[in-house]
Amino acid sequence: MSDDVQQVQPLDSGIAEEWIRKTDDPDLRAVSASKLRAAPLWNVSVWVMEFVRTDPLESELRRRIADALSAVDGVTSVEEEDREVWTVTGTPTGKALVEAAALVVDHLAPQTREALKQASEG
Repeated sequence: MSDDVQQVQPLDSGIAEEWIRKTDDPDLRAVSASKLRAAPLWNVSVWVMEFVRTDPLESELRRRIADALSAVDGVTSVEEEDREVWTVTGTPTGKALVEAAALVVDHLAPQTREALKQASEG
């Protein structure tokens, strides 16, 4: 399974820098980070969070993702912007942000896969 974190060319002119985790299981394991041109902040997207909607898993993922992003060198604040997007301020690297969120996603992947399976069956 591929787990490469790569810098990619942004498709949106409002994005100065973009990083993505390339994976063979993007619905479960993909993470991206985009540095905005207009403000000194990053948007970190954890794709699976669009589909995780039951506790205790949802709360645990949200808490762990926020904690992991907060622990990255250079981060001064982390806030949830949307279901699957966190806004990060400070001077971290995009690669470090993606790697931090990806560790959380990977650690909880078995529980997440099971929760998504149960949701699709129910």
